[in-house]
Amino acid sequence: MYPPQPLKLDDCRVHGPGAELYIVEGDSASSAVCRVRNEHHQAVLPMQGKPLNAMRATAKKVAANPWLAALTDALGTGMGDSFDLGKARYDRVVLLMDPDADGIHCGALLMMFFRRWMQPLLESGRIAMARAPLATIRVADGSIHVRSENEYRFHCQRLRGAGKAAFETVRYRGLAGMDLAVLEATCVDPATRVLSPLGIADADAAIAVFGGSLI
Repeated sequence: MYPPQPLKLDDCRVHGPGAELYIVEGDSASSAVCRVRNEHHQAVLPMQGKPLNAMRATAKKVAANPWLAALTDALGTGMGDSFDLGKARYDRVVLLMDPDADGIHCGALLMMFFRRWMQPLLESGRIAMARAPLATIRVADGSIHVRSENEYRFHCQRLRGAGKAAFETVRYRGLAGMDLAVLEATCVDPATRVLSPLGIADADAAIAVFGGSLI
């Protein structure tokens, strides 16, 4: 019997093998992802502000945090010494953050939480990052989705150098402002999305950058 679900969770119909939990930044992003997700096996849980830095927090403080409690309830695994991977309601947790500094920060804080309190999820390859595009460059024969400023500048310069002056760029301020077809293709549809698996080394890198200063 699964535990009661947090109110903000837009759950999927089927759990276990193949089920995925998307974690996004806020209700607007959640609404956008819910419009393009597969309700059969893809659930969506929005964060409410930046998550607690759980790397240095006590177990009591982590357990008392409303959003981390909602995440733990959604996963069904418990946390810390009581963590049980066999009770996981989802095959994969997908972190889908806005492509900006706040999104990077939120992703790092989530990895810190999983590293300290749900480490087997990282060890078993159950966590991944969906890389949302920063912008789309539209040319006559298709579209190029770019995920960093360097990539954006590279493609714009390449197209200008090739004499392709007729191209259009569309920059995104966040998931909520993204064209739904682009959001689905780049972040949600398993056939076309870009996922980066996250493991212990990725979490430790986040701790090295952020862990000492964020309390």
